[in-house]
Amino acid sequence: MMRFSTLIKHPAEWMTGAATGNAVVLTSRIRLARNLARHPFPGWAKKVQRREVMETLKPAIENLPCMKDGFSKELEELDSVQKQVLVERHLISREHAARGEGSAAVIARQQTVSIMINEEDHLRMQSILPGQDLHHAYREISGIDDALAAEVEYAFDLRLGYLTTCPTNLGTGMRASAMLHLPALVLSDQIGQVLQAVNKIGLAVRGIFGEGSESLGHLFQISNQSTLGESEESILERLDRVITQVARNELFAREKLVEEDPDMVADKIGRAYGLLRHAWLISSKEALEHVSMLRLGGDLGAFPAGTSRICDELLMDIQPAHLQLHTGKKLSAEERDNIRAEIVRSRLQNLEAPDNRSLQTNGGDSDSSPDLGVL
Repeated sequence: MMRFSTLIKHPAEWMTGAATGNAVVLTSRIRLARNLARHPFPGWAKKVQRREVMETLKPAIENLPCMKDGFSKELEELDSVQKQVLVERHLISREHAARGEGSAAVIARQQTVSIMINEEDHLRMQSILPGQDLHHAYREISGIDDALAAEVEYAFDLRLGYLTTCPTNLGTGMRASAMLHLPALVLSDQIGQVLQAVNKIGLAVRGIFGEGSESLGHLFQISNQSTLGESEESILERLDRVITQVARNELFAREKLVEEDPDMVADKIGRAYGLLRHAWLISSKEALEHVSMLRLGGDLGAFPAGTSRICDELLMDIQPAHLQLHTGKKLSAEERDNIRAEIVRSRLQNLEAPDNRSLQTNGGDSDSSPDLGVL
């Protein structure tokens, strides 16, 4: 299996989602929750029982074809910074990072598949892909689920479906989500109306790191809330339809902003570029907001092709734990702000000032009002 340093050396495939050509939907993720039959769930299990489950599951997962040359570690073998880096890369949850003995993470080399052992459930398996590709992500993780089901017996009830620690995961045990970049809806004050409509039809909207996290860099996660009484296919179809409509609303909002207030758009992009290129101290929150504007500028044609990819990589690399890993030492908040600014300046040193005369729209129609009919 690969070392931690090798895993983190390269960006995950899903972190370079600009290659998909989708300016709005950065990633698609499917997560399945499973538990083993006749074993107490992690929250009620004793340490010896948790370790027994881990020792059953870990080798079975490591032997999966997708995990060839992958990464596999018990969490107690990782230090706090390493665990937080995995959280920042969306490879394990914050809850999983807080667990110790009897918990483990197994991650594919490309970082598109990761499996948590003894998080809230015995198994939390996820597939994460660039762009809007929920069905592909589901097929990938479903194949892994089937392979493990042939090795172990899941806790399953004919009426309730897969049995999980949290009742909201009963049934399919599936959480499907997409990460969307919605700066124009925020700038045009339409985001509240759109997200309210999404919530009304039973979908959840969260921040960049999921439940309980803040929306930074104009990034929003949209996911299903219920898993009981509905098939995987119907959940995916509904979510896919809503994501398509929200993305369309974002593109409409971008077109209208450029048409009606091009100076404001140019100013936002230009200020973001100037500050990121010349700042010597910058917080994570401020950096994400400006990187978001830079990404918008790339999507609108103010920067050359490839700018969005740089922005997507920066979204991870300027996070606090990544900075500490980069320097190899514990950093104060001010030291992090200084190193973050240095990294950003370095990555953008060859990026020329925005050509705001080249601002382009991505299609759509002339009506800037959100179309919530499909929602």
